[in-house]
Amino acid sequence: MLEYKGYYTNIRIDFESRVLYGKIEGITDYVDFESETVSGIEKEFHSAVDDYIEFCREVGKIPCPPIPMAKEA
Repeated sequence: MLEYKGYYTNIRIDFESRVLYGKIEGITDYVDFESETVSGIEKEFHSAVDDYIEFCREVGKIPCPPIPMAKEA
């Protein structure tokens, strides 16, 4: 699980197309992202979160607050 600015994601793999992908978890809006490389997927997640926050600002919407995820023991 990755975290950025309080938002979380789980990364998945599409073996057929050889793409890593994810979506911002714990919000009611749907924001997804993908990358063809392991090194690029975290950057794409960060960009997705930043773009989501900026889009909400531009349209005058309050971004869905991230739901805190349970910490693993």
